[in-house]
Amino acid sequence: MNIRDFLTKKNIRFETLHHERAFDAQHLAHAIHIPGAQVAKSVMLRVNGGYKYVAAILPATHEINLAKLSQAVGGSAVQLADEHELIARCRDCEAGVMPPFGSQYGLETLIDPSVIANEYIVFEGNGREEAIRMSYRDFYALEHPTVVEFAEPASAAGHRHPTGQAN
Repeated sequence: MNIRDFLTKKNIRFETLHHERAFDAQHLAHAIHIPGAQVAKSVMLRVNGGYKYVAAILPATHEINLAKLSQAVGGSAVQLADEHELIARCRDCEAGVMPPFGSQYGLETLIDPSVIANEYIVFEGNGREEAIRMSYRDFYALEHPTVVEFAEPASAAGHRHPTGQAN
């Protein structure tokens, strides 16, 4: 799915933000000169040993609390999907990139309430050199994500993976 074509066909107003190559949501925020709390990152998760996959959407400044998320999905085991699983689902995107439209990839979309605090949602397009900015209201109308509390601010110490998990 080409995100720009998808949004255009749905008559959704959006802005394409071209920027220097960014390999994670925090660097994307820096590249487009907005706070990381206003950039949404998408993470694909394996639930119940791969029985189900979900897209988790959270601010660039946060990380996933897997225990909280496990509780929210009924106590099932939750793990980060690996890069091969992500590439297999998101064939139309650059390796490692996942748009927040999980439904377009056969995934349930979960969104942390901290993303909803912003009027707009900004996220990676299909590649690492473009971002999309659109109203959260339009995003919600298209995707109908399940609002679940699972994110927490990333600690200042320690190196983070692009997924937001600590090393």
